[in-house]
Amino acid sequence: MNKSDWIEGMARGMAVLESFDTERQRLNATLTAQRTGLTRAAARRHLLTLAHLGYLETDGQYFWLSAKVLGFAGSYLSSARLPRAVQPTLHQLSLATQLSCSVAVLQNDAVIIVARGIWQGPDLPIKASHNVLAYGLHVGTRLPAHATSTGQVLLANLTPPEMKTWLEANPLSRLTAHTATQVKDLKQKLKRIAKQDYCLATQEHELGVDALAVPLRNQRGDTVAALNLVRSGAAPNAPDLATRWLPLLQQTAQALRPLI
Repeated sequence: MNKSDWIEGMARGMAVLESFDTERQRLNATLTAQRTGLTRAAARRHLLTLAHLGYLETDGQYFWLSAKVLGFAGSYLSSARLPRAVQPTLHQLSLATQLSCSVAVLQNDAVIIVARGIWQGPDLPIKASHNVLAYGLHVGTRLPAHATSTGQVLLANLTPPEMKTWLEANPLSRLTAHTATQVKDLKQKLKRIAKQDYCLATQEHELGVDALAVPLRNQRGDTVAALNLVRSGAAPNAPDLATRWLPLLQQTAQALRPLI
């Protein structure tokens, strides 16, 4: 992008909006400054401007996202091909496995969930993509790419130059004792994932939660997203997700290929 085309104020405003997430739903100027790298004064001005425009609500000290931001999400979900194409299949996959499943895409340092299928017990799974879902995840949730099954699958499918750039630009924060925080360790795992074409992440993002992911490719063979199954609180002697569900997950990904 040409430097002359870059609008710094817009970039900063979007950074302020993106600083709100499931972990921090209410922010003041100090917290926003810490999360965005802005000064406290600049963060405050951006918060007040976004509140004036209707994208934030405030009690005078703290700010939180307003319902207006759902307009962007609703427009994306109604127009984007990927979520609409995969949602019926996710419903069937969660029903067959009695597990929650997701489709996620890579964006900068994170993966973003664009569709979900959930299992909530003996009744049918909820066939919805807008409500809050199992394990506190929902459509639109951002998760660190290096510590998630979908993220690692998508990173493993980058070209070598793209992967090198990504690893240089993004710190590998520790979420659990099982999270890879050294570049060499993550690179070794990504190499294995690329060879086997799936990822099994065991308690890397959250203790007690395992996930199995495979790439979703279009007809040209481009990796456009990742599909995973998530299991929480498995019995100590339970078979791992790859042993139990990898063939079905791969078949599902293959069946989705003509649709994406």
